[in-house]
Amino acid sequence: FGIAAVSKAAVVEKDFEVIAKTAVEYLGETLANAKTFKVTAKRADKAFPMQSPEISRQLGGRILSRYHHLKVDVNNPEVNVMVEIRDYGAYIHGGKEQGAGGMPVSTSGKGALMLSGGIDSPVAAYMMAKRGMKIMAVHFASPPYTSERARQKVITLCEKMKEYTGDINLHIVPFTIPQEYIRDNGVPELFTVLMRRSMMRITEKIAESEGAEAIITGESLAQVASQTLRAIRATDLSVEMPILRPVIGMDKNEITEIARKIDTFETSILPYEDCCTIFTPSH
Repeated sequence: FGIAAVSKAAVVEKDFEVIAKTAVEYLGETLANAKTFKVTAKRADKAFPMQSPEISRQLGGRILSRYHHLKVDVNNPEVNVMVEIRDYGAYIHGGKEQGAGGMPVSTSGKGALMLSGGIDSPVAAYMMAKRGMKIMAVHFASPPYTSERARQKVITLCEKMKEYTGDINLHIVPFTIPQEYIRDNGVPELFTVLMRRSMMRITEKIAESEGAEAIITGESLAQVASQTLRAIRATDLSVEMPILRPVIGMDKNEITEIARKIDTFETSILPYEDCCTIFTPSH
């Protein structure tokens, strides 16, 4: 994150003959395998004797004289030969590879991700990391109701997320006793909300101990009964730390598309129980 685009460029002296010779050779393999091209020139150094349109025309002619199969397509070329005349040299490259964009990780503070093991929370982590946030994770396990395989699933998700977020410090919280207490003493219809309030409070304590300044969840409005506005308000009031919900306005298809892109989807759908799905009331 933080990289808008990448170009692999050859840097040469600001002499047209050198530029033309280098462009033909440096991009030779790319041009040989293409059918169409165009030349785009940018002249930041206005002292260079040729103007941008002239550079484009002259270099295009040199390329056509070497690669006879090529045709010029100024609207949708397979290869865009870029020449940039800058202060200290001329840069030649065959276009740009798009980067991920966003902000460099760790430049926007640190957040504690509530990592359930489902599809949504890894996507939430990806989106906040893209805005420059360093991610730590908190997962709640309730043995013997949740298995070792469910625990390993969450560890695997963190391994996959690391490619985008950098290293993640994962806290796995034993939640059996609080969950059984809520089940035995709470109103069944409020079980999920009470459980989430408890999880929020615990996550806030862990976040504070690690210097995180926000809690991140994968909640999507009205996706399930515990994610209505009233339920979200009830959980928000259990903590003082801000709660970030980057997928709040997305539907499942949109979230799943990102999960597939970041390679967490197949792990997320492994059928291992997490503590959010046990003791679930009928209403």
